[in-house]
Formats: sequence, C-alpha cells, structure tokens
Amino acid sequence: MAKIYKVHENWSSRFTFVLAGIGAAVGLGNIWKFPYLTGQNGGGAFVLVYVMAVLFVALPILIAEIAIGRWGGQSPPNAMANVAAEQNLSRAWPAIGWVGMLAAYLIGTYYSVVTGWTVAYMVKNARGDFAGADAANISAQFDALMASPAQMALWHGIIMALTTVILIRGIKRGIEAAVKVMMPALFVLLLAMVAYGIFAGDMGRALHFMFDFDFSAIDGSVVLKAVGQAFFSIGVAMGLMMGFGAYLPPDISIARSALIIALADTSVAIIAGLAVFPVVFVHGLDPGEGPGLVFVSLPIAFGSITGGLVFGTLFFILLFFAAITSMIAVVEPMIAWWEERFGLPRKAAAFFVCLSIFILGLATIFSFNRWSGWRPLASIERFADFGYYQILDYVTANIMMPLGGLLLAVFVGWRIRPEAIAGQLRMKNPTLFRAWLWLLRWVVPLSIAGILISSI
Repeated sequence: MAKIYKVHENWSSRFTFVLAGIGAAVGLGNIWKFPYLTGQNGGGAFVLVYVMAVLFVALPILIAEIAIGRWGGQSPPNAMANVAAEQNLSRAWPAIGWVGMLAAYLIGTYYSVVTGWTVAYMVKNARGDFAGADAANISAQFDALMASPAQMALWHGIIMALTTVILIRGIKRGIEAAVKVMMPALFVLLLAMVAYGIFAGDMGRALHFMFDFDFSAIDGSVVLKAVGQAFFSIGVAMGLMMGFGAYLPPDISIARSALIIALADTSVAIIAGLAVFPVVFVHGLDPGEGPGLVFVSLPIAFGSITGGLVFGTLFFILLFFAAITSMIAVVEPMIAWWEERFGLPRKAAAFFVCLSIFILGLATIFSFNRWSGWRPLASIERFADFGYYQILDYVTANIMMPLGGLLLAVFVGWRIRPEAIAGQLRMKNPTLFRAWLWLLRWVVPLSIAGILISSI
C-alpha cells in the first residue's frame, strides 16, 4: 500500500497551532452547553468529574489524534491509511478517519445554523430588543426566529460565507490570521463578563454552586454526562485535531501542546460558568434551564440589568467567536481531503465543501418549522419523537464520535507498536509515556464504551 502525499502548509509556530487547537476545542459546548449541564447535574460535583474526564479520557485521545495526524501528514482518512501502511496493518483502519471526518462534516451542517443564532441575538441585543422584555416576550422572539426559515437561512448563509472566506485563504493567511484575532478577543470578553458578574451579579452563590463538591450527587449518569461533555468539548474523534496535526512541524511537542489545549478548553468552560451563573442567580433564574439558558434566560437578565445592552451584546459576540473558530476546524479536514483526492485548488475545494454544508444546513432549519412534524425514524421506538435535527445530533454526538474515539484508542493503543508511537511523541519522561499508553489502552476504551452503551 503506497503512501498518499500532498504538500500542505505547516503552522508557523507552536503558538499558532495551540491557538488554532484552542479555537477548535473552545466552542458552544463550553459557553452554552457546559453551564446548563453543570446546572442540571449537581453543580460542583459535575465540575469535578468533568475535569477528571478531561485529564484521563479526553487528553489521552487528543494526544493520539494529533500524533496520527502529524505522522500521516494528510486529511484523516489518508493519514490513517499512511500510518496503517507503514505499520503493515489492515486497509480497514482508515475507516476510522472517515467516521470522524464525516461526523465533523454532519455536525457542521447544524453547528453553522446554531452559530447563526448567536449573530442574530448579537443584533437583537444591540438594538435593544430585550430591554424590559419579560420571559413570555423573549420566548416569543426565540420562537419567531425558529419559525422563520428565511431569517435562519440568512444568518446560516452569513456564517458559511465567512467560513469560506477564511478557509480559502489557507492555513497561514486564513486560519492563523483568524485565531490570532478571535481567540485573544474571546478571552478578554470572557474575563470582562466575569468582572461584570462580580459587580452586577451574585458571584458568591455562583462560586458555591460550582465549587461546593457534594459527592452524593455523583452517580453513573453524572459520570457519563461529564465524560461525554469532555469528549465533545475538546473536539476529539471528529478528525479536526487529526487534520490540524497534519500541519504540525516535527519539532513541536505533541503532548505539551495537547495539554495546553485541554487546559485552556477546560478553563474557558469553568470561566464561562462564572460569567453566566452570577447573572442567572441574581435574577432568580434556573441554572438547569437547558439549551434555553443562553437564548431565553440570559436575554431576560440582560434586558433588565444596568449595562445589559453593552454586556449582553459582548456576550453574544463572545459566543460567535467561540463558534466560528470551531466551525473553521470542523470544515478544514474535508477541504484537505478534496485537495488530496481530486487535486482541486484550495479555493475550489473550500467553496464546494462550504456550499454543500450550507445546502444540507437548510434541512436543519426546516426541521424547526416546515418539517417540525416530520419523524424520519418513527418506526424505531428510541427515535419515534425525534425530528431531523435531533436524529442528526444524536447519531453524530452519541454514536459516530464515541465509536471513532474507541476505534482510534484501539488502533493507537493496541495495534501500533509502542516504540513506533513513542518515536512520534518523543516524550522525555518514559513514565509519562507508559501512563499515557495505559490510559489509552484501558481507561479511554472503557469510558467510551460506557457512553456507547448508554446511548443504545
């Protein structure tokens, strides 16, 4: 089996790779999903288990994914093919790359739609639509957005157009240039929101809620949700970290870079909680509100507090930065594959992939309105009440990503010779390498298997 090679750009430095990796990892899962999951699952107990899941489950698979990407030097399927060929392994293993890359591509078709909501709410808050509005009024505004295919398609189209422009420009002039601006801005905005929470919110209650560890609240369900959130938040098993790893120069430490990415991602999630919960508590809102926490509950707060017009707008700008950097990472591996497989110029590949995501994203939009009554899998009991969007979200997040992660852990942990992967990682401390390999062989597969079993 001959190796497949196509020359891609490399990252300018470890700093830019780490920034891009943080941008890929930090997304709506950190700022939107993590706070309400914390609220629904015992506060500090969930935070504690989540941090442990990041360190002992997500981080080992993140290191493995980046290593395979750099070793194979291509898009996820071709990188897997290259590594499998070098190790004289079965030609079936590249399927892992396809599972991850297709999961990312399908996630992109609805992630762009949700990202569009952040822009819509940025505009709404800036023009004062939430000022003095009660819960019924804001819920009605959200329902009106969901009921309008034209509005959602407009915001979805803007997001995909921006994504296309960035990706057409390539690694250095496109992705690097974007993350160098957006990621520092994201951290500044996030800290500004925390400062606002100190002065205008109930920070004391938020701190108790997030860091008082009630171990009686930890059960199997909390553990599985924390592991699943860590897995999703870091962005592993989607091919995007493997894709970014393909552009990593050989002299950059994978383990150290992965650790920085994981710690930054976790920090953003925790800081996001400290930004959201003070505002939630000071207004007597429910911290376990669910997805509506950001798009219904917080606008109520921003509409009634001093400075809400400014800080509410900044919050949705923050959401947008987090979402668009993840969107870029989701799409990039598919573009690289089209370049490699068909020899397309990057501009053509980026345009084709982004256009297809826009078109498929319309199905997600219609699932909230025109197709809201459509149940594609009504004959299957588990999916009887699921619309198109719910099925897509469930299959990608609960089946494709965990399955891809499980197979990758088996591939790297059990099928690749330890000395070969050690040569790629070049960890200076042999004990750390053995610990990483043990986690990858045992803890990661068992944890992911738990997610898969709970999803069946």
